[in-house]
Amino acid sequence: MDAPSTTPHDAVFKQFLMHAETARDFLDIHLPAELRELCDLDTLHLESGSFIEESLKGHSTDVLYSVQMQGNPGYLHVVIEHQSKPDKKMAFRMMRYSIAAMHRHLEADHDKLPLVVPILFYQGEATPYPLSMCWFDMFYSPELARRVYNNPFPLVDITITPDDEIMQHRRIAILELLQKHIRQRDLMLLLEQLVTLIDEGYTSGSQLVAMQNYMLQRGHTEQADLFYGVVRDRETGGESMMTLAQWFEEKGRQEERQEVRQEVRQEVIQEVRQEVRQEYALRFLSKGMSREDVAEMANLPLAEVDKLIS
Repeated sequence: MDAPSTTPHDAVFKQFLMHAETARDFLDIHLPAELRELCDLDTLHLESGSFIEESLKGHSTDVLYSVQMQGNPGYLHVVIEHQSKPDKKMAFRMMRYSIAAMHRHLEADHDKLPLVVPILFYQGEATPYPLSMCWFDMFYSPELARRVYNNPFPLVDITITPDDEIMQHRRIAILELLQKHIRQRDLMLLLEQLVTLIDEGYTSGSQLVAMQNYMLQRGHTEQADLFYGVVRDRETGGESMMTLAQWFEEKGRQEERQEVRQEVRQEVIQEVRQEVRQEYALRFLSKGMSREDVAEMANLPLAEVDKLIS
C-alpha cells in the first residue's frame, strides 16, 4: 500500500481491513444483499494503491479489493472518512474514485470495464449520516443529470452525415466537410463546396489560414496549384492565406518544395483529363469567375473557355 499511516484512524482501519478474513466479515455483513449475491468473497484480494488525493489523506483512508462478480473481475472500494464533519462532496468523490479504479483496470490491458462498488465507512459526530450517498443529488438538477448520465452520450458521427446536410451547418460546415473527407477523397472533388462555403462569409481569416494548413498537412490532391490557387482567390478575410510555397518555406523544406511544385505542374499538364478540366471550368464559370481567371485556373485555352460559355 502507500506511505505509513498519518492518523490513528488510518492506522487502525488499515490494520483490520488489510486482513483478509476480517475484510470478508466486514463485507459479508455490510454489503447490501443484492450486491453481496454478486460477489464471491472467497476470491477477495487486497489491491495496492490509494485513490485519495494527497490533500485529503489526513481526513480519509481507502482500501481496494478485487473480487469475482458473477465470474467477471470487479472491485470493492472502501473509504473511511475520519473527520468530525462529513464531506459534502463525498458522493462525487466516491464516483471519481470508482472511475479511477476502472481506468487502472483498463490500463492493465483489459477491454471491458469492471464493476466497482464504492462503500463509505462513516464514524463522524453527526448521526445518522446527514448527506445523500447518491451523486446525482449533488447536481443543480438531479433529474436532468440522471437523463444525461443514464443514457448514451450525444454522438456527432460526421461520417454518415450527408454532404447536403453539412452544407447547411453555417459556421461549422467547412470544418465538418473537411473532417469527413480529408482521408478518403482528392480535395479537388470538394472544391466547389469549399468555394461555396467560403463565399458565404461564415469563416474568418484566421480560420481560413488554419483550414489551409490542415489541408496541406493532411489532405491530398493531384492538382495542388489549381486547388490552392482557387481557395486563395476566394479568401475574403483580412489575413492573407498561406501559399503552397510559403508553407514549405516555413517548414524548412525548400528542396522538397521545389520537387513537389515541379511534380504538380507535370501532373496537371500530363495526367488530368480534358473533360475533368472542362467540368471544373464550368463550375468556376457558374460561380461568376471571369473567363480569363477560369482559363488560368483550369489550365485551358481561352478559346476553349469561350466554347464552354457558348
